[in-house]
Amino acid sequence: MNIVNEIEKEVKNCIEQYKNNSGDHYDFWNEHIKYVYEESVNLAKEYNADEEIVKLGALLHDIALIRQIGDRKDHHINVKIIAEKILSNYSYPIEKMDRVLRCIYNHRSSKNGTTLEELCVADADILAHFDNIPMLFNSAYNRCNVNLNEVRDWMRETFENDYNDLSERTRENFKDRYNQICKIVIGD
Repeated sequence: MNIVNEIEKEVKNCIEQYKNNSGDHYDFWNEHIKYVYEESVNLAKEYNADEEIVKLGALLHDIALIRQIGDRKDHHINVKIIAEKILSNYSYPIEKMDRVLRCIYNHRSSKNGTTLEELCVADADILAHFDNIPMLFNSAYNRCNVNLNEVRDWMRETFENDYNDLSERTRENFKDRYNQICKIVIGD
């Protein structure tokens, strides 16, 4: 059994249930998770981090949102609880599980990460925002109620906050791409 493949199937199944039963029908996989997964794998290879830990952290990092458990602001806490149950169901080794859970808990900011794996997942979650600009526009309009006249300022602030929240190494490696994205999307 390949644990990563099994968890991916489980997450995708939860996403299908969400899409079919939620009011917004948001496709977590195609709008966010796949980008986080791809970016985290790239960072794990670049930083010599444990790919299995990073892959599992990336796949599970938003499972509380997908399952609609708790508030968005606390989803990192709820995700840790849910992910522990999921990984336990697969008899995942406790020492590895703890590392995955730390990635999940700290995914909202690289400032909280203490291991390479935690930084990979946190940075990938941020980089995914830059990989899918339409998702950010959707967030601006539907979640944050930003009107059309304020979008450029909202995007600029969001981009700056995300960029500054990256780990120092990723921020430096991403700098040129970040500047290009800003120039194209917000005219900076």
